[in-house]
Amino acid sequence: MNRRQHLKILASAGALLAVPAGAATAPIQLHVDLEVDPAKESEMVANYRKTFRPAIRKQPGFVDVKLLKLQSALAGKPPANSTYRLLISFETEEFRKKWVATATHQQVWPTIENTLKGAKYSALLYDVL
Repeated sequence: MNRRQHLKILASAGALLAVPAGAATAPIQLHVDLEVDPAKESEMVANYRKTFRPAIRKQPGFVDVKLLKLQSALAGKPPANSTYRLLISFETEEFRKKWVATATHQQVWPTIENTLKGAKYSALLYDVL
C-alpha cells in the first residue's frame, strides 16, 4: 500500500469519527420467547431453518437472527413455558417494522406460529449499546 492509499484511509476514518453522537442509530434486538408445542418442536426448528431464516436474511437493514434452545437456568427463573428464544436484530426499529409489514413476513411467520401453544410468545425489544 502506498502513502496516498494510507492518507485516503485515514481521511475516511476521520470522517467517520466526526459524525455527531446520536446521528447514527444503534441496532435493535428483538427477543421472542416461544412456547413451542412439544409435539411440533422438530417442525418448528425445520421451519425456522428452511423458511423463516432464509427470508429474513434478505430484508433491508437485517443484522442477525438466531434461534436458541434453553439448556438450563444458571441463576434466577427461566421464562415461563418457553424453551426457545428467537433473537432478531435489525439496524433500526424502522427496518424491523418494515419487515413485519411485508408479504414475505405474513407468509413465513405463520410457519413458526403454527407450532406454538398457550400464550404462544412474548416479545421484548432492546437497543444494542
